[in-house]
Amino acid sequence: MGTLSYHGVLPAMQVPFKPDYSIDEQELRRFTSWLAGTRGITGLVTNGHTGEVFALNAEERAEVTRIVADEVEGRLPVVSGICVEGIDEACAHAEMAKRAGASGLLVMPPHQWLRFGMKPEHVVEHFTAIGKASGLDLVVHVYPSWTRAAYSCELLAQLARLPWVKVFKVGTRDMNKYVMDIKAIREAAPEKTILTCHDEYLLASMVQGVDGALVGFASFIPQKIVALWEAVQAGDLKRAMGIQFEINPLKQAVYGFGEPTGEAHARMKMAMFLAGLMSSPVVRRPTNQPAGADLEAIRHALAGAGMLQKQAA
Repeated sequence: MGTLSYHGVLPAMQVPFKPDYSIDEQELRRFTSWLAGTRGITGLVTNGHTGEVFALNAEERAEVTRIVADEVEGRLPVVSGICVEGIDEACAHAEMAKRAGASGLLVMPPHQWLRFGMKPEHVVEHFTAIGKASGLDLVVHVYPSWTRAAYSCELLAQLARLPWVKVFKVGTRDMNKYVMDIKAIREAAPEKTILTCHDEYLLASMVQGVDGALVGFASFIPQKIVALWEAVQAGDLKRAMGIQFEINPLKQAVYGFGEPTGEAHARMKMAMFLAGLMSSPVVRRPTNQPAGADLEAIRHALAGAGMLQKQAA
């Protein structure tokens, strides 16, 4: 699995639910097939924040990965998120994801680190244990610099030297720190892949010498994000700016002036429903579907982009 490439655009996938909140396998398969068949999509990511990982239990997370991996049939790498508290639980989830067909694991910081902070050795031990238990490629989810689970440049360099770590999903959200993070990883292990996960700063974060993007927004508008990435790779700033200007109204309707959140993911799922990209806007509680002004803003942005297919939610 270590020979897989994770360059390019990898969507963090939304998960369709039935009205009773159960996973809609038929719709997930259809959605997976559509995303995997979109030109320029180079991998799929399950059980990220966009996929409402917090609201899925261990068996459901494995089931989502199994469905996606089965539908893809090895054509693209499938990365499954690991979002748990303890090392033993993380290793158990990693082994379940491997059995489900994952080729890689997106490792998120445990909540206790967000609340209490952590020592660098805690982080290294966490990743080492998961790598040894699974043998899969690991993707380091780099959280915003303002959180207590933010990784220092020195710690990122340590992680880059671990043999299981292949990819960094960098969401620093402090552009000065973002540049330093990229430099630290490149100097420690230049062969490792660096992906932006700044859905709300796509162009600005893509032009910092990264290898692609791992973003939930690519579940919604994969063609536009692929086109933006290709323009950046070609050094065509004028074209890239034009594509980003097309993206901006959709970005505003989903993310507003903030970062990705559960409510933003609900707005994106509603937009996907109204655009005919997903059969239902159902999200798992406690996240709620958008209504009122938020819903009207989504409809307006979709209409402006020529994507509005349905009038009522």
